[in-house]
Amino acid sequence: MSALGLLLTVTTAVTNAPFAPGLLHPGAAPTALPAPHYPATTRLYAAPDTPAALWVREHSGDPRARVLAGRIASRPQASWFTDPDPLKIEGQVHAVVDAARAQRALPVLVAYAVHRRDCSGHSTGGTGGAAAYRAWIEGFTRGIGTARALVILEPDALALTDCLSGRERRERFAALSYAGRMLHDGAPYSRVYYDAGNSGWHPAPTMAGRLRHAGATRYADGIALNVSNFNRTRDEIRYGRLVLRDLGVSRLGMVIDTSRNGAGPARGHHACDPPGRRLGQPPTTGTGVAGVDAYLWVKPPGQTDGCTAAAGTFDAQYGYLLAR
Repeated sequence: MSALGLLLTVTTAVTNAPFAPGLLHPGAAPTALPAPHYPATTRLYAAPDTPAALWVREHSGDPRARVLAGRIASRPQASWFTDPDPLKIEGQVHAVVDAARAQRALPVLVAYAVHRRDCSGHSTGGTGGAAAYRAWIEGFTRGIGTARALVILEPDALALTDCLSGRERRERFAALSYAGRMLHDGAPYSRVYYDAGNSGWHPAPTMAGRLRHAGATRYADGIALNVSNFNRTRDEIRYGRLVLRDLGVSRLGMVIDTSRNGAGPARGHHACDPPGRRLGQPPTTGTGVAGVDAYLWVKPPGQTDGCTAAAGTFDAQYGYLLAR
C-alpha cells in the first residue's frame, strides 16, 4: 500500500516474531546472506524535533505526554525530505546530517520528491519533472557530503509505477537510477536502500524487475520494506529475501519499517489510519537476523496517513494508542 501521510517538512515494544541470530526463515531464498552493513551497536539519530517530540514539549501537562515522550518521542525516527525546491534541499539535509554527526549518530534520511510521487494520492507532489528532480537529488547528495547516513530512496516510487504511462515509467526508472548513482558517487559514506514496497503488494519477481530497471543492482546497498505500512516483520523478511534472490546480488541487505507493525496489518490490509495498530520493534541495527541491516521507524508514529486528519498531521491520541 502507499506511503500515505508523510512528513511534510524536514523536521520530522513489540517484536512480531523472534529470530535466532542468522536463522534462515522458512520459505526464504536458500542463498548466501550478506554480512550486516552496520555494527549492532550503531547509534541511530534521535532528532529533537520529531512530530511527537514537538507535541510533547507543547503539551507537557497533557496526561498522554509521559507515554508519548518515553515510547515515541525519545526513539530514533527518519527525517523526511519532501520540499521540491532544489535550492533549499542541500541546506535542509546538511542541518540534519550535521546534528547527527555532533551526536556521533547515524541519521536515517528519506528522499521523497520524485515527480508524481504517490500517483496523486494523499501525499501527492514532488518536483516538476525529470530535470528538476536531477537538480533536487544533486542538492540532497551535496547536503550529505562525506557524512555517514542511511538513505531510503523514494518510498512507493517503484511500487506505484502502474499509474504511469510507458514514457513516464521509463522516466521514473531513469530518475531513480540517476539518484542512486549520485548518492553512490557523491556521498561515499552513505548507504542507499531503494524502496521495494511491501509483502502485501507486488510479487517478488515484479519488484525485482523494477529495482533492476532503476539501477539498484549497481548503486544500492539494499532495499527498504514496509515503509508507512503495518505488515509483520517476519513476512517482510521472507518477502525481502525473495526479492533479493531474484535480483541476484549477494551484497544487498534490507531495512524494515517497524514503526506501526506490532499488531500486524488491519483487516483487509486497510492502510490509512487503521485503528488497533501498535508500535513495532524499536529502531536498531542489532536485528540478529542475517541480511536484515536494521529495524527502523521510517514513518513517525502518531503521524496520520490522511484519512482521520490531514496527511502529515501529528495526532496525539493516535500516537498514544499506538504506544499504550
